[in-house]
Amino acid sequence: MAAKTTPEAPLPVGEVSRLIGGWIDRLGAVWVEGQITQLSRRPGAGVVFLTLRDPSYDISVSVTCYRQVFDAVADVVGEGARVVVLAKPEWYAPRGQLSLRAAEIRPVGVGELLARLEQLKKALAAEGLFALERKKPLPFLPQLIGLVCGRASAAERDVLENARHRWPAVRFEVRNVPVQGVHAVPQVVQAVKELDEIEDVDVIIVARGGGSVEDLLPFSDEQLVRAVAACRTPVVSAIGHEPDNPLLDHVADLRASTPTDAAKKVVPDVGEEFERVRMLRDRARRCMNAFVEREERGLAHALARPSIEDPHRMIDERADQVASLVERSRRTLGHLLDRADSELTHTHARVVALSPAATLQRGYAVLQKADGHVVRGPDEVTDGEALRARVAEGEFTVKVGE
Repeated sequence: MAAKTTPEAPLPVGEVSRLIGGWIDRLGAVWVEGQITQLSRRPGAGVVFLTLRDPSYDISVSVTCYRQVFDAVADVVGEGARVVVLAKPEWYAPRGQLSLRAAEIRPVGVGELLARLEQLKKALAAEGLFALERKKPLPFLPQLIGLVCGRASAAERDVLENARHRWPAVRFEVRNVPVQGVHAVPQVVQAVKELDEIEDVDVIIVARGGGSVEDLLPFSDEQLVRAVAACRTPVVSAIGHEPDNPLLDHVADLRASTPTDAAKKVVPDVGEEFERVRMLRDRARRCMNAFVEREERGLAHALARPSIEDPHRMIDERADQVASLVERSRRTLGHLLDRADSELTHTHARVVALSPAATLQRGYAVLQKADGHVVRGPDEVTDGEALRARVAEGEFTVKVGE
């Protein structure tokens, strides 16, 4: 439980150190895995001092053990080795220091490392970090390439020389970091993040030469794998030789078998591109010449047609046809008008001959009553009734007699 203190009743440093020691004692013995970074075996001393470091994080802890504990593995364990230690945390109150008292040390074998890497690989694959749909395409011609590699290493020389030989104008942003050992993982991760934050960097190459399984372990670290998966910039893995296959190869957007292969895959060859441009130019020229020749043949064929060779010929032919049709229509219309005029004359003569006026001209008269009705029979009139007689030259009144 937390100690109850106030500004008026603080705890002395010794008491705080004692409480810390008591809490740490409750932890008991634990198995701890790490990498030995410092080893001190003084002649005649009964205690061996070493520093155990977490390769993935910048965290170290001091470890002490009796000489006989370390002598049991002294032939296979040294600085840089991965070990599993059964130790009990101890608090050295006078100095306020935490350390581990090792009761047993076991080296981590290659087989065990590979088994752990396989388990980590399956776990990361289940999360989808190795999925193909996450892979980003590389730019055709990167202007600035980020390179993470060892200082003055063969991998750096291979990438730079091969890339500049293929495309002399290419530029590099190089980050030299440790590529093996306890400091490799955090510095490689930091270098990748720095290059990813630079807007002008088009692609990042992580390169290292060949080595043993232990030497290449930093490139299978979970922290590095997740950092590469989070990059917005395409990442190329060029670790070791063809048989080497760290987890970085699976999460990277492109895997190169060697640093030289990475340079060839990232940077196009200027000679090959010039040859490709020449071939495309020749192909375009042939296509254009064939197109022009085809159009010329089509144009010559079109010009040979009568309608194009003598364009007025069709108009003249149509003009004669139009004139003939106009003359024919004029004659037809004239015949129709003459026939209609003759029929009208005959009809007019018949109408005139049958009209009442013509009848009156022949001496007939029409008798009408006062109300205008025509008298058609004797029984329609009475004695002494006044009638109006209409003749050809006018009319007069008559009276009906007996």
